[in-house]
Amino acid sequence: MDKVLSKEDVRKILESRFKDDSCICLSDMPKPESFKDIDKASSRIIKAIRNHERIAIVGDYDVDGVVSSVILSDFFDDIGVRYSLHIPNRFNDGYGLNVDIVKKLEADVIITVDNGISAVEAAHYCKENGIDLIITDHHTVPSIIPDAYAIVNPKQDDCDFPNCEICGAQVAWYLVAALKSELDLNYDLSQFLDLLCIAIMADMMELKDMNRVMVKKGIVALNRSRRAVFEAIREYFSKTTLEGDDISFLIAPLINSSGRMEDAIYSFELLKSKTIEDAIEKLEYIVHLNNSRKDEEKLLFEASMQQIKDDENIIVVWGEDWHEGVVGIVASRLSKRYKKPAIVFSIRDGIAKGSARGVGDVDILSLIQEQENILLGFGGHKGAAGVSIDKNNLEQFKTQIVKSSCNLTTKELEAGSSVLGEIDMSEIDFELLEILEEFEPYGQKNPKPSFLLRDVIVKVDKVIGRDRRHLKLILQKDNLSIESLFFNYDIDVKRGDMIDLLFTVSRNNYRGLVTPQLLIKQILSYK
Repeated sequence: MDKVLSKEDVRKILESRFKDDSCICLSDMPKPESFKDIDKASSRIIKAIRNHERIAIVGDYDVDGVVSSVILSDFFDDIGVRYSLHIPNRFNDGYGLNVDIVKKLEADVIITVDNGISAVEAAHYCKENGIDLIITDHHTVPSIIPDAYAIVNPKQDDCDFPNCEICGAQVAWYLVAALKSELDLNYDLSQFLDLLCIAIMADMMELKDMNRVMVKKGIVALNRSRRAVFEAIREYFSKTTLEGDDISFLIAPLINSSGRMEDAIYSFELLKSKTIEDAIEKLEYIVHLNNSRKDEEKLLFEASMQQIKDDENIIVVWGEDWHEGVVGIVASRLSKRYKKPAIVFSIRDGIAKGSARGVGDVDILSLIQEQENILLGFGGHKGAAGVSIDKNNLEQFKTQIVKSSCNLTTKELEAGSSVLGEIDMSEIDFELLEILEEFEPYGQKNPKPSFLLRDVIVKVDKVIGRDRRHLKLILQKDNLSIESLFFNYDIDVKRGDMIDLLFTVSRNNYRGLVTPQLLIKQILSYK
């Protein structure tokens, strides 16, 4: 990090992130037939359609699961297929397909989307009762897999799909593609790109290869989308356009909030809204749920911080009756703040249910799997996982996983660091902004670039925001000045201070004048 970067250096570094990509346009994407069992799955569904059998879709309560449910149900609606739909309730049903859900459905064919790869008992019940279970999922395949009619999951060892790091909605979309092909339909699959880009980003998939292509195309589609929900979001939040950050920080949290706080069916119905009036009415309730989620999250985050030990490479915290719906967000916030993996448990009725988030190159699921002998259940993927355990085994679990994490290297923990290097203030201009925007969207494996700026003087400081938790600074160096924002600031700098800072660059559009603006991530020193 000794060299001070030029704009051309920045461009070359960002270009190098994609030098090995094999998929650079939609036509390069793998074909549906590369999935194991997809032909078997589509043939069985078409047979059910033609014989008027009872078809049920079982989704999941997060963004990926809700979007997956919308994609498959939209396709069935468009071609006139009757079906029932069940999205498990986090609090009443737990995660994924289980025997009780199967009994309620009264179906001949059940199709899971974004879940099912761990549903061994449910699959056994289906088999015994003549129900054909078709699993579409993307989560890590466990050692014992369900005895289902067909399993479409790119993570299976004998699956030829070349990119296993895709989300559940993409797998569901590929199933629709296979059905379209077998039914010989003239059906526009690109109509789902607006939804797919949300699921890919919300489920923290790697933004490389086909994922990057789908998200880039999807954001364009999102702004052209005729779905009432996106018109409603633009109107409600006064947005002229929707960008990658809007997916990460606005749309995804909203869709997630109903499943976290009450029931994901509210978000499913929001995405399926037919009129803008209906969408705004549903959106208002989901905004209310999201605000409640923020309040719960703040309480749990503050409680979690009291249990953290600096000398441990992993965070494992818990509390009685902590809100089960927000432990995942708290784990995510903790992992980002402390730059180490985090697991947050909620204890209820003697059972601890936890959500885990990884950082860098740390495989959080593998760390959890090492403790399999004391767990009640677990699942997920490298970056995010769920786990349940008897309350009495929590201390043992923490001791063992902390011991395992001792071997984590700084390189693993800091892999994928977004810090490109030091830059001069003279390089921060409209041209740099255009270079940075060229390589959007940013996310997993393509983190938003951060830069280091040294020895700048604070010329103006102003506390802003309704709760007065943010700082607006005007910074100066070598007769140049630039505006910056420091959200949720933790260092109280004043006019006249000289500071070193870590920041990202954002677009500030004020009355038609576009200028670069710094978003401060951290003030490294001040005097």
